[in-house]
Amino acid sequence: MNSIRNFLITVILSTITLVVFLSALNGYRDSMSKAEELFDMALVDKANLLSIVFSLFNSNEHYQTLKKSEVINLMQANHSEIKGNDVFLFQIWQDNNLLLRSLQTPEQPISDFKSGFQTKNIAGHRWRAYAFYNDKANLWIFTAERIDIRYVLAENIILETILPVIIMLPLLGVLIWILISYGLLPLRKLARALGNKKADDLSPLPIEQQPLELIQVVNSTNDLLQRLKDSFVREKRFASDAAHELRTPISAIKVHLHNLSHILPKDNHSFKQLNDSVKRMGHLVEQILNLNRTSSDQYISKFTEVDLYHIAQEVIAREYTQFADKKLQIELEGESVKINGDPFALDVLLQNLLSNACKYSREGDFVRVTINTRIDAVELKVEDSGPGVPENQYGRLFDRFYRLHGDRHNSGTTGCGLGLAIVQQIAELHHARIALGHSAFSTGLSVRVIFNREEHHET
Repeated sequence: MNSIRNFLITVILSTITLVVFLSALNGYRDSMSKAEELFDMALVDKANLLSIVFSLFNSNEHYQTLKKSEVINLMQANHSEIKGNDVFLFQIWQDNNLLLRSLQTPEQPISDFKSGFQTKNIAGHRWRAYAFYNDKANLWIFTAERIDIRYVLAENIILETILPVIIMLPLLGVLIWILISYGLLPLRKLARALGNKKADDLSPLPIEQQPLELIQVVNSTNDLLQRLKDSFVREKRFASDAAHELRTPISAIKVHLHNLSHILPKDNHSFKQLNDSVKRMGHLVEQILNLNRTSSDQYISKFTEVDLYHIAQEVIAREYTQFADKKLQIELEGESVKINGDPFALDVLLQNLLSNACKYSREGDFVRVTINTRIDAVELKVEDSGPGVPENQYGRLFDRFYRLHGDRHNSGTTGCGLGLAIVQQIAELHHARIALGHSAFSTGLSVRVIFNREEHHET
């Protein structure tokens, strides 16, 4: 379901439309039935009226002195006063003789000489005919109306009644949309309050002025936020305490190893393995501390304007000994560019990228750091001429504790598999994205960190 509001509006309007349609259909049928009864009553009344009027003519003294044929001729001469039309017809019969008829009425009987209603075909139309017998005057009165005209009149009356309801449906839809939107306003406010929360904001939501339906939702959300907060605090405390507590015994082991180095032969295999393991453990502890410091849920440092090129110079100068020991050539290209960010986090990001390039490059390889400025982005690129990484492994490089070819790389370099995970985490903190690819050298890996201009600016 994409929208509760759209769902409610669609269901309510569909229900109202269906109810109106069924009501209109039922009303149409009832109205047509009632209209049929009214039209039939009108035919009966007209037949009775004609019977009364004709009887009065017969009882008039003036007509009594005339011959019967003369009376008929006189009435026919004055029939324009009671003439019919193409909607209504009438006939008056006596002893199978047509005494009087409307202008458009044929001379043949328009109904059977049988009291009651009948349906007849007259002049190419269907007619509703009524036959009435006046036994005192020995008269048959026939009246008839066109059925199709009846239907037209009845439908016009019904449509005039239903049409306003149909016209009101769009207005009703707008009114329902406004009311439902107003009713869902607290839910939108709650969603907006949750969406505006920062990653490190786990404070409870206010319950005041919340509708009854949302109080339980807010309480459940606050309980979840509190559990998350407690979990993050425990994780932070554990990682920090564990790393700090491990520093002391590792430092002590390093002191003892230094002392043993003066006693044991330099080529002692066990001593060398122990020394490498201690270095790896120390590196792991430092990386865990870095990962904890840059975690998005506990990261509270305020961004400041920093010179990315200057940070790169400092990190390269600090780590230059590693490159010199391995006879690697490192160069920095680009220009001074300032972005909004955290100096410590960016320092850690570049340090990890250079550390990886140094570890996995071969003796005499090249490492290049490039800082490019674009219209819409600032790009930090670190590339080497080492053995590189297969493209199908790019996605796994950012997994924590994952190392290519297992715990120990083919190069024999120790590591813990947290370097690129920390790089990715710091990039996310700065709303940057990372792209891996082949370096500009014949072999090697290229890591690009792209800071969008929307989040960072150059000065």
